[in-house]
Amino acid sequence: MAPAITLAAETELSAANTGFMLICSALVMLMTPALAFFYGGMVRVKSTLNMLMMSFISLGIVTVLWVLYGFSMAFGTDSGSLVGWNSDWVGLSDIGLTELWDGYTIPVFVFLVFQLMFAVLTPALISGALADRVKFTAWALFIALWVTVVYFPVAHWVWGAGGWAFELGVIDFAGGTAVHINAGAAALGVILVIGKRIGFKKDPMRPHSLPLVMLGAGLLWFGWFGFNAGSWLGNDDGVGALMFVNTQVATGAAVLGWLAYEKIRHGAFTTLGAASGAVSGLVAITPAGGAVSPLGAIAVGLIAGVVCAMAVGLKYRFGYDDSLDVVGVHMVGGILGSLLVGFFASGKGQSDVQGLFYGGGLDQFWKQCAGVFGVLAYSLVVSAVLAFLLDKTIGMRVPEDVEVSGIDQAEHAETAYDFSGAGGGAARTTATPAASVAGSAPSKKVDA
Repeated sequence: MAPAITLAAETELSAANTGFMLICSALVMLMTPALAFFYGGMVRVKSTLNMLMMSFISLGIVTVLWVLYGFSMAFGTDSGSLVGWNSDWVGLSDIGLTELWDGYTIPVFVFLVFQLMFAVLTPALISGALADRVKFTAWALFIALWVTVVYFPVAHWVWGAGGWAFELGVIDFAGGTAVHINAGAAALGVILVIGKRIGFKKDPMRPHSLPLVMLGAGLLWFGWFGFNAGSWLGNDDGVGALMFVNTQVATGAAVLGWLAYEKIRHGAFTTLGAASGAVSGLVAITPAGGAVSPLGAIAVGLIAGVVCAMAVGLKYRFGYDDSLDVVGVHMVGGILGSLLVGFFASGKGQSDVQGLFYGGGLDQFWKQCAGVFGVLAYSLVVSAVLAFLLDKTIGMRVPEDVEVSGIDQAEHAETAYDFSGAGGGAARTTATPAASVAGSAPSKKVDA
């Protein structure tokens, strides 16, 4: 994220940058329903709608909380390097329409709506680890509590002027720590509290729609250009363009890395592997893309693709049920991308900071470690505590019979696919002569 600096007083609103940032905001908004498709295709049929809704509900809850107090907590005046606050921003009623964001050429409203989309997406990422087994009301309440006590403060640490990670000099261009490590660690904390799905490691739990997974992955890749390139809040100096290029380069390299590992390890190139590899590359380049060269982006992507492919299998070794590999892809990918800044930062992008491979030593690496493990530990512990409190009060999990029969019907009174009109067989698509069916009238054409 572009640093919150104050430029000269003559800074004026840029229509070009404002329009660019509004487009980027819309692209980031698209990532939440894209994530819903991605996750929705990966679960079994009986949980499809619930998985879609777990992402979609974040658009409602977080939007309202961001207006009421979230923006103020994340980007208001610093208090003790831990959280911000600006009472004039509560409800967003005292912000001028043309008031510029802290020295930049875009209005405050544009910056806050761009950041809102990050806040919406982050808790939705957590949902993939909890597939098949969480009450929808409990999940909705968890989102509200989690963004309040975890996401809003962590966003301030990393991007808010005065936040401890910001002041330390931790590089996180677009959310490796604040979004991906934060969500991945939270997912791990929650699943350690609520436990495994019924049949974990015994029953096949294969994705029900790989085309839906690929559609979601493609839309995520598309939206991620707004997520990453937009985080420089303009492109007057070319850094946003560098981030755009690095986003594409790292993601392509990660797809190749994941598929190569998969072929060697399992003997096949799978569509699920390609989609997951793309997401791992997107995650890893998110913190690093403004600091590394395109060659560095290739390295970041390849490393992320291989390591994340290895990491998703850890749940079977250690026995935690991360349903859709949020820990293995988002937490591990975020850690890799954040730490690799300390090695591959070229000094020619967002700052003059150089990593170990460019003669800069390990100084930046240790700063990255502080940011990574500070966010990871806080999110893991606080998220587990929230899940424990909810589980002991209103209950986090659906009853066992609901989990077995399918959460969609119980929680949403709907099913993803309605086959009742098929009559148990294939629908006829051409007229059938009367003579072919004894005693019946000719059938009408039926659209499949």
